[in-house]
Amino acid sequence: MPPLSFARLFGVPGRRAVESIVPRRTFDDVILPLETRRALDEALAQITQHELIFNRWGLGERHPTGLALAFNFAGPPGTGKTICAEALAHSLGRRLLLVRYAELESLWMGETPKNVAAIFRTARDESAVLFFDEADAIASRRSTSPESGFQRESNTVVSVLLQELEWYNGVVIFATNLAANFDPAFERRIRTHVLFTMPGPAERERIWRVQLHPRTPLDRDVDFADLARRYDVSGGDIRNAVLKAALAAAARPGPDSSKRIHHGDLQAGIESVLAGKQVMRQSLFADADIATREQMLLSDAPANGRLAAYAIALGAMAFLMALAALLIAVLK
Repeated sequence: MPPLSFARLFGVPGRRAVESIVPRRTFDDVILPLETRRALDEALAQITQHELIFNRWGLGERHPTGLALAFNFAGPPGTGKTICAEALAHSLGRRLLLVRYAELESLWMGETPKNVAAIFRTARDESAVLFFDEADAIASRRSTSPESGFQRESNTVVSVLLQELEWYNGVVIFATNLAANFDPAFERRIRTHVLFTMPGPAERERIWRVQLHPRTPLDRDVDFADLARRYDVSGGDIRNAVLKAALAAAARPGPDSSKRIHHGDLQAGIESVLAGKQVMRQSLFADADIATREQMLLSDAPANGRLAAYAIALGAMAFLMALAALLIAVLK
């Protein structure tokens, strides 16, 4: 039975640290480059043939540890890693145990290693596919000279995770945008690395189409090929653009029966998504900001000079007072 603190993770308001999901999406819901789909088919074959290889062929007796079917889904955000984890669980007829490690760590600092072990126990009890989202946070390189309590706990979490993988006989998926941050010890425990790349024009056109439902009212001016050609974006970006376009069309005045999504709506939607991403890339230390701060320092030069003078005067007074106290002590 998982500890109480772990059980409470399932009831945290908002974005939960751990969720047990009945998968609904399938591989038909995601458009992937050919090489990515081949790698996923290989991963699925490894799972379905696991019993034959390790039980009926006896290799489990020769290799009693390291039987976990661990896969690494690596690639940019929005390229389908989470959907494919759900689709894989759906193909196997199993639940998906989704772990968002950032929330798990922030909620239960000091108890994270125990909760990681509890997660594996729960996945084993439910025969679930275990999915670590943003896995570079949990599987990051261990510090060779941990000085803080946080570094020591991070090292302990990685060690516990490696130990659990060694004895776990189930399916584990790590999804990451930063695979280079993985601790090298994970390399030999991962069966297959699946690289999720940005979709090409042909895939993007199919993604635009699949994001819409047959009942979605589209105007005749919608040109998916044009959108796919002009915007080099991920499937996640296209999804957000479609939702923005639908909202814009639905908000227009007039009867619902006359409302349509136009090409301009979809174009405005993707432009809005790209503008939002540009905002997120802004740096506090951009050249313009540096110039602004330098100008502020120059404009405050007289005030800074006065502050320096006050500080020198106060220091001199303190020195004189200390010297007077010393003379009084000597005379006594």
